[in-house]
Amino acid sequence: MIGTQELILILIVALFIFGPSKLPELAQSLGKAVGEFKKAQTETEYDLKRLNKPLDDKDIKIHNLAIEMGIDVKNKTTEQLVEEIRAKMKSSQGLKLKPEGI
Repeated sequence: MIGTQELILILIVALFIFGPSKLPELAQSLGKAVGEFKKAQTETEYDLKRLNKPLDDKDIKIHNLAIEMGIDVKNKTTEQLVEEIRAKMKSSQGLKLKPEGI
């Protein structure tokens, strides 16, 4: 952790290097970068928890059905697989042939 004295020294060096007019812009950019980093960290933690969560019986059945239908299941949630299964079923229903003689 950075102490108060180190922080003051860093600010003084930054003031000499960038000048007083660029310091607010630099602080704003640093704040945005820290915010993006925290957002990415939170999303990564969520993804890790989701991937480590054991699948229940329903999820396993959906996963197996997607594989049988030729859908790539890698890194997809159960909800994403359900949507892809629905889309594939709708597209296959539209491809049914017309009865002969029409």
